[in-house]
Amino acid sequence: MVVCGDDGLAHRLAAELRGVYGEQVTLVVPASERSVRPPVVVRARSASALLDRVVTAAAGLTGNGNGAVTAAGEPPNGIRLMEAAEPNEAALAGAGVEHADALALVYDDDETNIRAALTARRLNPRLRLVLRLYNRRLGQHIEELLDQAAALATGNPADGPGFDASTTVLSDADTAAPALAATALTGTSKVLQTGGLLLRAVERPPAGAGVSAAPGLATLALLSPTDSSGLGGDQGPTLLPDAAAVRAGGGRTTVVLEQVSYAGPVLPDGRGVMPWFASLFSRRLRWSLAGMVGCVVALAVALWLVTGIHPLRAFYLTLLDLFAIDDPAIGQSVGRQILQLLSGLAGLLLLPVLLAAVLEALGTFRTTSSLRKPPRGLGGHVVLLGLGKIGTRVLTRLRELNIPVVCVESDPEARGLATARRLRVPVVLGDVTQEGVLEAAKIHRAHALLAVTSADTTNLEAVLYARAVRPDLRVVLRLYDDDFATAVYRTLRAAHPRASTRSRSVSHLAAPAFAGAMMGRQILGAFPVERRVLLFAAVDVGGHPQLEGKTVGEAFRAGFWRVLALDTATGGDSALVWDLPDTYVLRDTDRVLLAATRRGLAELLGRRTGSRG
Repeated sequence: MVVCGDDGLAHRLAAELRGVYGEQVTLVVPASERSVRPPVVVRARSASALLDRVVTAAAGLTGNGNGAVTAAGEPPNGIRLMEAAEPNEAALAGAGVEHADALALVYDDDETNIRAALTARRLNPRLRLVLRLYNRRLGQHIEELLDQAAALATGNPADGPGFDASTTVLSDADTAAPALAATALTGTSKVLQTGGLLLRAVERPPAGAGVSAAPGLATLALLSPTDSSGLGGDQGPTLLPDAAAVRAGGGRTTVVLEQVSYAGPVLPDGRGVMPWFASLFSRRLRWSLAGMVGCVVALAVALWLVTGIHPLRAFYLTLLDLFAIDDPAIGQSVGRQILQLLSGLAGLLLLPVLLAAVLEALGTFRTTSSLRKPPRGLGGHVVLLGLGKIGTRVLTRLRELNIPVVCVESDPEARGLATARRLRVPVVLGDVTQEGVLEAAKIHRAHALLAVTSADTTNLEAVLYARAVRPDLRVVLRLYDDDFATAVYRTLRAAHPRASTRSRSVSHLAAPAFAGAMMGRQILGAFPVERRVLLFAAVDVGGHPQLEGKTVGEAFRAGFWRVLALDTATGGDSALVWDLPDTYVLRDTDRVLLAATRRGLAELLGRRTGSRG
């Protein structure tokens, strides 16, 4: 595997490929003289993308200054480091792209990644390419172009069974959003996204501990047994156990797969006459209008009782008096004359109320106040800070899970405001560092705070202020630098040990998706289980004798692989069917989701295995 990049994502991706998948990795980084790092707390994202260069001089790397590549010694983590000013043809050839299985281009600049991808495809038509592009529409066209070029060069159709020279275009914002959404909901970022679902691995205590061991969607592993002292024994975890092993391991903690879902209060959608009326006028004005209506009804009833006329005529005369239509009560009873004067006075009070209603309605249609405001009594929601590139993706994912959200954004022209309007999500416009903004978002009744603005200091300040208001609030903050995120997490955990705190860097969350794409399009993700790893893949049954023509029970191989679900989709979106009976026969046209160990997946797909099983 070859990884080329100029920021923290490249290094995190290389570590993921080496540590999780056991692959041989060559990491190509820019020249060491451009790797000076300022204090991380004051870095903006654009500046850190340029300055977050790894100091490779300590590894014995030297550059010749003209873009050539110089090899480095083998570092302790088993990743081969190389240095190149840019990913040109000489750099890619020196990194061994011509004989590599996959290449990841994760530079912060789209043009650099596209230019290097075109060169790499020419050097090795069978190479799997993974590109980091922010422009999603351009990425789709580039993906089709490079796949077509590979198909023509290798003589295999792009959708043929033997075609593996795939091109995958990813954005760190898209890949990090599901993990951020799941972290705000469940407190974990170890999630798997497939078939429109978010899945997570959950540890279930032994049944003997007084907790019912719910089976979940599938049992993935049995953790290492503990001795009388509470320490783990010499036996490691049992991955993908069969039913007999699960029954025999009644005293061991199980790891099960379950769906990430939300069962709290649902945010009103704002549809209907009354919600529309409430969004058009302020609460104070609505109370004023209600008071005036009550006053008119009371005057009409009083006129009916005093004069004894028909109730409808009494209401009609009251409206005439209210609107100052000339019909004086000369020669009538004193009660009628007094009521006419009171009606005229109420009419004078009604004029400013009607004028305020007109002005407020016009202002609502003209300004950004058309954004929904947090409804009264809202609670159990997620407060999302920032509607930029990542915030917009996170907002969409949260609403797909039917999680109520209140957004806070300081820029009235932010790209995510249009999405918030379309999804009818309440938005508070204001600087989150100013007093009263988080209170307007109902932070004191929120379930979690998710701070994903592009400024690390803003996210940190918002989290600290929210913790002052709610010490037990679950907080998730996005920090660009991985080391800084770890330091903030440890400090917040020490200050608030009983509260859920998560600090995530985008590179940390995005790296697993990029690594899975480098292993092939069928790899969906991976879950660590103690010192071992479980992989999840979508596999076509046809062409695999271990699956084709066998029942689900016969296809299960304990410790190697297990069929979890059947993908019945006919279009581009997946539709997974869980709880398949063991008697279901897998056909050659089926596509299944399975969990496997690294050794098991390598055997199933006919690949080599790494040094670790």
